[in-house]
Amino acid sequence: MANILVCDDDKEIVDAIEIYLLQEGYQVLKAYDGEQAIHMLREHNVHLLIIDIMMPKLDGIHATLKIREYNSLPIIILSAKSEDADKILGLNIGADDYVTKPFNPLELVARVKSNLRRYTTLGNLNKENNELFRAGGLCINDDTKEVTVDGEIVKLTPIEYNILLLLVKNQGRVFSIDQIYESIWNEEAIGADNTVAVHIRHIREKIEINPKEPRYLKVVWGVGYKVEKQSDGL
Repeated sequence: MANILVCDDDKEIVDAIEIYLLQEGYQVLKAYDGEQAIHMLREHNVHLLIIDIMMPKLDGIHATLKIREYNSLPIIILSAKSEDADKILGLNIGADDYVTKPFNPLELVARVKSNLRRYTTLGNLNKENNELFRAGGLCINDDTKEVTVDGEIVKLTPIEYNILLLLVKNQGRVFSIDQIYESIWNEEAIGADNTVAVHIRHIREKIEINPKEPRYLKVVWGVGYKVEKQSDGL
């Protein structure tokens, strides 16, 4: 069963989250500031991180930035703030999901399960069919979950990978924001525009030579996004 690290300076919140996660059979590790979280990640095999934004020593924002330098595990950010700007900030720094305090513990558990499913699909399945999907110099090996552009490995988060895979497998087809969100997050798309747009921008920054003039990931204004068909695409 997955190991989940819960990081919040409010020990009562950490303990409450632990109770619900233990009921689902997860192993729980606990930290109370960003520095402790980083130390725990280096010492233990952690499959998902739940981290608060406002904490002493090292807050959740800066901790997530440091973690993303070497680890692509799913990260769910907790915050008492509910404004869109804070949600976008969390996504911009590399978080996969965002839960606003006060939260329903059952919703948090559902989001944990959803993000772990994506992470497991991304990195831990052992397939034997070695599926390759190409669009010009962009190549996705859905067996090893490796993405390369012109032979160079590109490191994507689980959500970024799944969005790109969806579009590459359906080259030339335009997906609306709602279609992308519902396909990747497996839930109804309500106010999904900013969430999807942030992940699309991150993908472009990683796979495009010039993100402002993308070769692969195109926007169809007023409709959605697509991966342009390439002459040697499969």
